[in-house]
Amino acid sequence: MVPHLVTALTGPINELEQRILESTPVIERWFRLEWMEHTPPFYSSVDVRNAGFKLAPVDTNLFPSGWNHLTPEMMPLAVQAAMAAIEKICPEAKNLLLVPENSTDVFYLSNLRQLQRIFYQAGLNVRLGSLSNHIKAATLIDLPGGDSITLEPLIRSKRRLGLEHFDPCTILLNNDLAAGAPGILEELHEQYLLPPLHAGWGIRRKRHHFKAYEEVAKRFGKLLGMDPWLITPLFSSCGEVDFSNDEACEGLRGHVDALLGKIRRKYKEYGIHEKPFVVIKADNSHPVLGQLTVRDAKDLDDAWFKARALAVSGHAVGELILQEGVLTHERINAAVAEPVVYMMDRYVVGGFYRVHADRGIDESLSAPGASFVPLAFEHSAQLPQPGVKPGASVPNRFYMYGVIGRLAMLAAAYELEATDPNAEVYE
Repeated sequence: MVPHLVTALTGPINELEQRILESTPVIERWFRLEWMEHTPPFYSSVDVRNAGFKLAPVDTNLFPSGWNHLTPEMMPLAVQAAMAAIEKICPEAKNLLLVPENSTDVFYLSNLRQLQRIFYQAGLNVRLGSLSNHIKAATLIDLPGGDSITLEPLIRSKRRLGLEHFDPCTILLNNDLAAGAPGILEELHEQYLLPPLHAGWGIRRKRHHFKAYEEVAKRFGKLLGMDPWLITPLFSSCGEVDFSNDEACEGLRGHVDALLGKIRRKYKEYGIHEKPFVVIKADNSHPVLGQLTVRDAKDLDDAWFKARALAVSGHAVGELILQEGVLTHERINAAVAEPVVYMMDRYVVGGFYRVHADRGIDESLSAPGASFVPLAFEHSAQLPQPGVKPGASVPNRFYMYGVIGRLAMLAAAYELEATDPNAEVYE
């Protein structure tokens, strides 16, 4: 099953698919050499948008949840990738401590259970240590389908973190640390903490990631002899914006107009007749702001009105990033869809389509009411089928998405190296 594109502008994407398939040996060698120089994030997921005329990542998550949406057919790939990742980090590891979000959502908890299965089959004892003050003792939580998980209180010694009668070699965070890193996770020099604390949203910034991705895409475009814009969302950083000051709106308007101008020029170059738009996001992925879509001055006025409301609720200043809006012209039945690619270490291990019947082609699909369809990813991303007509092959489509996902993962590797607190500041 390949979701259909409801647009006539499939030429560039089909040409891109053909170019990628013809260049598979070159691409795989290029990635192989990159991974000799750069360490991939332990795990990641990438939201990809297919506009028919361009294919680009719009978000890269370094603490991915949603592992419960992967099918049983994808589990062997995930287990093999987990083995490779652990062997590289701590070959003698036998205990893995998984530190989750403080969430009671059953879908999120099912995601933790799936991660437990993956690492158990990779040869590790896996237990869950909660940061929540409400977890005072081992707490069993039942899940749909008769499954369950057990959350336990963390125990911190002077130099190590663990649980009662459980001393792990490696600590895996499934918590994006948006509120900052709690002290209990700091100064753990005797254990591997993955991802590192500076990958958390308390420190991480989207502008760093997309700057790194821009660099990666330019090099990849040169390798394949293609325009990197076809796989890159243009972006602009606004820095801190005071929502309580209307003069700041004019500064934001200048940034929006400049980015829309760049997008219009690219649309004209490719004969694209869609109306360009810009998405305003919190640079640190702050959930209060959400995403604001701007196509013209009126939209910006509406967006600013919403932002002013945040000032009243105590969020007067926020760091913003403007990102080129990428349409999604993919459909599953009549619902808008976008692929999400899951990776562990350097490997694509699976994915699914996020589907939302109540959202438009220019809106975020990561919202209540979304559903998940893994059918299109039943075949491995590593087994493309050369010679098949572009747009008609499940493995070819998935391979193309896997390439884009790995480019974003490589950009995240660049980003984490450059933003390491022990390295030079990345600006």
